[in-house]
Amino acid sequence: MTRFLRMGLALVLASAPAWAADDEIDSGAIDPANDYHSYANIDQFRVTRMEMDLRVWIVNGSTAKTLDGVVALEIKRLDPRATELVLDTKGLMISEVTEKATDVLGATSKNETTWVSRPFHMGKPDPILGSPLVIELPRSSKPTALIKIDYETTDDSNGLMWIDPKLNPGHPKRFLYTRSAALSARTWIPMQDTPLVKVTYALRLHTPQEMQAVMSGERDPKVKARGEFLFEMAKPVAADSIALAVGEWKFVETGPRSGVYAERSMIKEAGKAFADTESMLQADENMFGSYRWSRFDILVMPPGFPTVGAANPRIAFISPTAVAADKSSQEALAREMAHAWAGNLVSNATWRDLWLTEGMAAYMESRTMAVMYGAERASLEEVAGLQSLREEMAELKPADQLLAVDLRGRDPIQGYTAVPYEKGRLFFNWLDAKFGREHFDGFLRAYFDHFAFKSVSTGQFLQYLRENLLERFPGIVTVAEVDQWVNGPGIPAYAVLPVTTLLQPVDQARDAFTSGNLPAKQFGTDWLGEQWIYFFDKLSAPLSSAQLAALDQAHGFSAGTDGELQSSWFHQVIASDYRAAYPQLEHFLTMVGRTKLIKPLYVQLMQTDSGATLARKIYTKARPAYHPETVAVIDSIVDLPSETSE
Repeated sequence: MTRFLRMGLALVLASAPAWAADDEIDSGAIDPANDYHSYANIDQFRVTRMEMDLRVWIVNGSTAKTLDGVVALEIKRLDPRATELVLDTKGLMISEVTEKATDVLGATSKNETTWVSRPFHMGKPDPILGSPLVIELPRSSKPTALIKIDYETTDDSNGLMWIDPKLNPGHPKRFLYTRSAALSARTWIPMQDTPLVKVTYALRLHTPQEMQAVMSGERDPKVKARGEFLFEMAKPVAADSIALAVGEWKFVETGPRSGVYAERSMIKEAGKAFADTESMLQADENMFGSYRWSRFDILVMPPGFPTVGAANPRIAFISPTAVAADKSSQEALAREMAHAWAGNLVSNATWRDLWLTEGMAAYMESRTMAVMYGAERASLEEVAGLQSLREEMAELKPADQLLAVDLRGRDPIQGYTAVPYEKGRLFFNWLDAKFGREHFDGFLRAYFDHFAFKSVSTGQFLQYLRENLLERFPGIVTVAEVDQWVNGPGIPAYAVLPVTTLLQPVDQARDAFTSGNLPAKQFGTDWLGEQWIYFFDKLSAPLSSAQLAALDQAHGFSAGTDGELQSSWFHQVIASDYRAAYPQLEHFLTMVGRTKLIKPLYVQLMQTDSGATLARKIYTKARPAYHPETVAVIDSIVDLPSETSE
């Protein structure tokens, strides 16, 4: 299954839905002001700032792989009677908790800081949520408190990915990176790990002398540093937007406020691939308002990175599968840049509201791609997304086809289906078409300004939409129509669906080639990757080995660089048992860790005895380089011996 086939119940009421009256979406039991995936008692205490002093321990690339140090939390007291501060943790070892108290007995001057030990304990662990850290505090009328926590990470801190060159084929350098979404910030920082809370922060990071560090915080990339790095984020961000990476790489500028970090072997290619960053940033500012994060840098991640990208303030983590000199994967850059507005500037309040971030960013990506590379290319990507959505919806329960999906009791990662992305994009496309580009752009810019640096629930967004678009331009869209989008399964019949003229010639070429009337070298040389993916996905039967050999010789698919296209190609390789390409298939599965691209190939291999043998062989070799998220998925597909998977 590839890009054209995958991505990863309230009925319309006769009366106006509940969100038309207040912040609630419906009259059910869900409280939109409550994050069901956090232990933090944010109604009593609210963290406003974090200051961290951490050390990275990497010895010989494979031992003592930990972060340890201290985090100081500046906390606003919302309830003076509250005596327990509850934070989120998972896989952390807490050694001490203290509170700043300069007015206690023992302070010898007004400038001296006295830290008082506070009792604490860890609550019962949950496999999804981790363990609450409960800190006992005295009642106080002071409006703020400063809590300091000494801690270190453990092997269970799955928000940290340590790259060991000895265990990662083709990766010569040591590398550490964080992945804080959705609930993994708590695995490397004890904190209020909920998007409802936004904080400013600072970090002093100590590293091995030869390594460098980047973070979602202010630091001039041209300033040299050895062994100690200082970062500052003066604008409030959500926990899942806090990102850190430590490694050995080069840096190249792509504009006055943009650049690329990558390993030496890839820096030249990466610089060319993302040369349009500054132009794209200017295009987005023209459409969506000013960029609020000073810089937009890119870090090219190790091959095992589990997704195409991760958008963090000031720096985007991008998979090497999106590094293409022909700029065939620019939608990845456009998507992560869109998150600078939809996600980092204005965040989803809870994981139920993910569609506000992902659907809006997908819509904005289409707008950016149209401006930068033409409307036809943007429409082709939208058509691919629509087909992925339809394929995935066919396998989802109706309740999981809602934009505002109920994720209580589940890992939020289960909400990362095509629904928030592609159904969300269709919703915003529909609003754009109904109200017109000028009116809808004005609405978006005002929305980003109004909710800047805040977190927004579905109910808050819908109320703002009603007041600032539906009622301002009456008679165009009804409350009931919007409610069906958000609270109804499937795609509304009145949706505005994308169309493209770029697929008809693909259908014609496929028919001619499969019937033997068109040589492989006489078509497709100017096709986009999405066109080739459509060519393969819509084959009515597997091609012969001879046909695949002809295509490979003419177009070099087995050795290609477009990860999405390669995944689609290797689907055909497996289906046709085209053994000549199996070495490249093994290389692809070993070197690429994007779950979306490799999962369907493992599934396909496991359907035959010979394929299962090959899958086990490859996965045994590749597993150490995959991210824990990917490992959890592939472990459920490939049955390795127990001693291998431990």
